[in-house]
Amino acid sequence: MRMASRIRPTLLIVTAFWAYVAASNVLYANSMQANLNALHVAHFFAGWQARLLQHLFLYPALVACVWGSLRIGWQPLARKLPLQVLMALGFATCASPALWLGEVVVGDAMAHHHMHAGISAMTNEPSSGWLAWLASATIFLLTYGFALALVSGFDFYRRMRDSQIRSAALERALTTAHLAALRMQLSPHSLFNLLHTIRGQIDWDPAAARTMIVQLGDLLRRLLNAGEREYSRLSDEMQFVRLYLELQQRRFADRLTVEVPHSAELPSAWVPSLILQPLVENAVVHGLAGHQGPVTVRVSAAAGSRGTLVLRVTNTMAAERASRGGGIGLRNVRDRLAIQFGERASFHAAPDESGQWAAEIRMPLLTDVLAATAASACAEPF
Repeated sequence: MRMASRIRPTLLIVTAFWAYVAASNVLYANSMQANLNALHVAHFFAGWQARLLQHLFLYPALVACVWGSLRIGWQPLARKLPLQVLMALGFATCASPALWLGEVVVGDAMAHHHMHAGISAMTNEPSSGWLAWLASATIFLLTYGFALALVSGFDFYRRMRDSQIRSAALERALTTAHLAALRMQLSPHSLFNLLHTIRGQIDWDPAAARTMIVQLGDLLRRLLNAGEREYSRLSDEMQFVRLYLELQQRRFADRLTVEVPHSAELPSAWVPSLILQPLVENAVVHGLAGHQGPVTVRVSAAAGSRGTLVLRVTNTMAAERASRGGGIGLRNVRDRLAIQFGERASFHAAPDESGQWAAEIRMPLLTDVLAATAASACAEPF
């Protein structure tokens, strides 16, 4: 199947080119012969039937030589160039015998020397027949060169296109793997701490422990489902955030307060799957670190101007932790936005005017159609 896909366009190009050459030569010869007839010079050019048969007889030789040239190639040049020249000369020398055979087939056997005789009569040189043969070979040698250049150019374009397709496929696969790894970066340390909290509550509050186990199971199920999709509805993403923060709130009930908007308050949009998870995890971990005071984690989403969506996660923090470097979670978000949206999205994380840590995402507002388009443009769907 792959070989057929290579032969078919090559054969089509050679056939179209040779049909053009045959038509051009027949029309040229007929036109020139008509002009010579006015000068009472007959049979200087072969008839159109013989010339048409000449090109028909040469067609298999042309296809064979061109295909052989592509198979042989040009490297190393010192060894392959003589073979290429021999094939070209072999095709060119077949032109005169093919014309003679065409004249025989059309029944003009007595006139197959018309060109040689015409030239000899006009120049009074017996050797002019060889000059006619050489001229014919030269013309068909140039014609073969044009055909080979045309087919070689197409073959080079095809190989370059196939290389670009393979490179694009590898790039999409790499991007897909990269995004999958970024989406699944829920900290194992956080899961371990949640399990440890559940284990601690089994003895003194079994009902709460059972509730946390159910919530944790729902969280992991949503994590796996979201990890298989490129984009999720914003309402589903907020539901995942709410589950995660509720589990953390049960663990730090005396210190942690969470505020997550309800589904009815959210704009109808799609976002990259699990794009908020690293931000809320970062807010909980770094908000609680360094002090024993209460912490509020607030998540918001709003449609901005010019078709943008603004996602914002804020948390209170200790004053001495006002400047912290970007961790894995923040790099995760920044990398995903760069891969999926490029310069159309931005991410900023720093203390705001109130002294809280604020992580803000600005990205295109994706509707159902735009989300499907973005997913197909970025990478193959999972």
